Order: sequence, then structure tokens, then C-alpha cells
Amino acid sequence: MSTISLHPAVRSAMISDSLDLIGIRNNVMSKEIRPLDRGMKVTGYAATIEFEPSEEFDPNDPYGPAIEYLDSLQRGEVAIVATGQSTRSAFWGELFSTAALRRGATGVVCDGPLRDVNEIFEVGFNAFGVGTLPYDYKGRMRVSKVRGEVVCGGVAVSPGDFIIADIDGVVVVPAFAIEKVFTAANARAQGENHVLADLKAGSTVREAWDKHHLL
Repeated sequence: MSTISLHPAVRSAMISDSLDLIGIRNNVMSKEIRPLDRGMKVTGYAATIEFEPSEEFDPNDPYGPAIEYLDSLQRGEVAIVATGQSTRSAFWGELFSTAALRRGATGVVCDGPLRDVNEIFEVGFNAFGVGTLPYDYKGRMRVSKVRGEVVCGGVAVSPGDFIIADIDGVVVVPAFAIEKVFTAANARAQGENHVLADLKAGSTVREAWDKHHLL
């Protein structure tokens, strides 16, 4: 985890721009992944789980691997649910949200459908996914990997990578780049405030650019 705190004003776009500065230009997940509500925002460190198609399950413990995963979540982690962008089932709902929130997780990012939307709102959990679907994953999908490298929304994610998700999208910061990206993003957040103030005061865009070299 980073020793540098991320400024609360930092948004996903600022993180993406900061990644561009160090040559990492393709770490934004698919635009199909959207928040259940436009005001939702997630920041934290990736805790990954992967699903694959399967009709087989243990009738005595059909959710065993998912239960172990949920019970392993730590404060400040983001649940990253990689499904291969499947639409065979939903992968996250009210009970998972409640469990994750109690463990201190900050949210979930899933490249498949969610369910129990109204109940997730009531729980107060930040959830990003690709649409909604009532189907349970039991007998349709199974957990194939826990806390390993996965591909979610077209981006490789490893445990400990930093995630920021908001209405603009979901960005993944590789663990090795977190310090540099946080430093650059914090500076950008402060710089954009100065640009915005100048524009509101009547500066032209050219004047603001020449002064701050930031847009």
C-alpha cells in the first residue's frame, strides 16, 4: 500500500492522465462497467476473484469458494469480480454487499451483471457492473481463481493494484506505479483547481494553458 495519501478531489480521469505520463495508456476498464448510481465512487486495493462457466457445483456447499473469498476481504480493499464479461448470471447482490461492507471493503467492480439493486442501495455499498440480471451463478458459473491475476473489463488486475472507479469509468494502477501516480494525480488535482479559478475569473483557455500547462 502507498505511503502517500490520495487527495479526495482526485477522480478517475486524473489517475488515467497520471498513468499516461509514465507510459501506461491502456488501464481503463471497459466503458460498459457502470455504477449503479452516478454518485458512487470506489477507491482501494484490488482483491480479485474470477468466475468461469460451469454447470457443476457441490450441492452441500455450492458457494464455498465465494464464501471464503468474502470472509478474506480486508478494510480498504475493492472486490474485483472477473467473469469474462459473462451474461450467464449475476455475480454480486445484497448479501455479498452486506458481507463485504462489514469486512471494510470499499466497493465492488464486476465485468458482469449485478442483482438486488434496490437492496444494494439500502445497504449503502458502492457497486459497479454491467447491467443487472436476476439469475444466481450456481449451476451456471463457478469460482475459478481467488486472489490471483485476473482480467476484468479487459484490463489485467493483480491483488494489491490500486482501483479508482467513478461515473467516468474504472482505472487500474499497477502496484509498482502507485507512488508515482498518486504524486502526479495529487498535483493535477491542485493544478486543475487553479485553472478552473482562472477560467471562472475570465481567463481565456490559451491564457490558462500558458500559465499552468494543464487542461
